[in-house]
Amino acid sequence: MRRIHRILVAIKDPRAKSTPALLKAGQLAHASGAQIELFHGLTTPLFIDGYGESGKGLADIEQSERAKTLVQLEKMAITLRHSHIKVSVAAEWDFPSYEAIVRRAVKMKADLIVADQHAGRHSAAGLLHLTDWELLRLSPVPVLLAKTPGTYRQPIVLAAVDPGHTFSKPAKLDQAILSAAATVTRALRGTLHAMHAYAPFPLAVSSDLLTSQKSIDRLEKAACAAALKALDRAVGTIKISKTNRHVAGADPASAIAQTARELKSAIVVMGAVSRSGLKSLFIGNTAEKVLDLLDCDILVVKPQLFGNRVKRARRGVRLVALPSAPFPV
Repeated sequence: MRRIHRILVAIKDPRAKSTPALLKAGQLAHASGAQIELFHGLTTPLFIDGYGESGKGLADIEQSERAKTLVQLEKMAITLRHSHIKVSVAAEWDFPSYEAIVRRAVKMKADLIVADQHAGRHSAAGLLHLTDWELLRLSPVPVLLAKTPGTYRQPIVLAAVDPGHTFSKPAKLDQAILSAAATVTRALRGTLHAMHAYAPFPLAVSSDLLTSQKSIDRLEKAACAAALKALDRAVGTIKISKTNRHVAGADPASAIAQTARELKSAIVVMGAVSRSGLKSLFIGNTAEKVLDLLDCDILVVKPQLFGNRVKRARRGVRLVALPSAPFPV
């Protein structure tokens, strides 16, 4: 990730005095000299009757609601401006909210999107909140999903990489993850760690080699050594001490969550790819599982050549027609 110049903060509730996303975006902006835009997508449907009579005042309603939202966003911006951060506000009629956020981020050439995670835990695959899931899946801009309150205090940042490029993930994705993690760590004066979850046994290992505990131990030791070498290669010139490099012979979702807990990480940085025709992040639903398992914030980045999948044109107001009243007999 290049230096952070522009941050888009996705505001769910403009009436809130403050949110974790707002506080953390402000901290990052202050540390990196970035400017912030507070953005709220107006997604509430407007109702018209079956004859369209109430549609005559729709333009006035749209303008009024947008104006009220901008006033509310300006109130949220005051605290940030007191810290000498350059802040602008924007509100647009658009839907769904995750597309509205991506459209605005692309338009303003944001380097980072910061958003609060929607409340609630999702224990079954496929039940991640639609807005969070689609935002992470579609955004070409890195997304920091704030799960915890307060601000960062010399945070531990954990970069989760996959030097084996499992499931044909782009080789440069690890570089993007480490670069983003290093950028955030420097800005927040934190400590950077890196980890790699690997298969404890080669997929093609013969069952004949698993007949004794000694053979199993030897295979596990060899797999661990290979994983460490792969992680060292992936880290490259990024300054991460040997003691801050971790490998785990377990499935990625569990290993990332466990390592983050042990280190008391404030942010976990992961990568995601979205393949044409598939609504999935890398390694199946690993990212989805990790979002629920992690007790800290998560920063999701994409490969450099990840294209924007969201149309640039806004959808505008969502209109819903009310049933027409029957004619009297």
